[in-house]
Amino acid sequence: MSALTQPTPNTLPLVLIIAVVIGANSAWAVPMMNDPKGFHDIPWGTSLSSRQELETIRAGPHIIEYLRKKEPASFAETEMTSILYVSLDDQFARVMIRYQGEQVHKHVLRFLENQFGGLERIPGQMARGLNQQYTWRGSDTEITLTYQAGTERGYIFIDSRTLAPRFNDYITDSAE
Repeated sequence: MSALTQPTPNTLPLVLIIAVVIGANSAWAVPMMNDPKGFHDIPWGTSLSSRQELETIRAGPHIIEYLRKKEPASFAETEMTSILYVSLDDQFARVMIRYQGEQVHKHVLRFLENQFGGLERIPGQMARGLNQQYTWRGSDTEITLTYQAGTERGYIFIDSRTLAPRFNDYITDSAE
């Protein structure tokens, strides 16, 4: 074997530390206070097809996406670009929120920290950068916020922890 394929005894601890840091960083989440167990007073698992305030915008055999008919898209007392409600086999499983702008991002992040728990900023953790990701994990709900500073676009996924993993069952190798 060449020196490029096998770590030397001097580099092995460094390789292990890097692997642990990368693995820990990708799975890191803040424990959630005040798990909402749904979104906007709609509990996880509720049938969305009978809700009068929602309209279907995209329907597949298992996954259906809805928008509110009349209300402006707002979250954290701020206007959002869009808020999609997603059901899986007619059970409410996910909310996808999109927003635009650095000031909106700061407001949303502050709201999420106040509502669900402060972020534990540790030395070396990137609080700013081109791509930021934060996750709050409760017993029933997981909230993931991703912000792309270059385009000032933010995305929030609010998921049922029991239903959302089932989305993977319906993703095929040919999905686009």
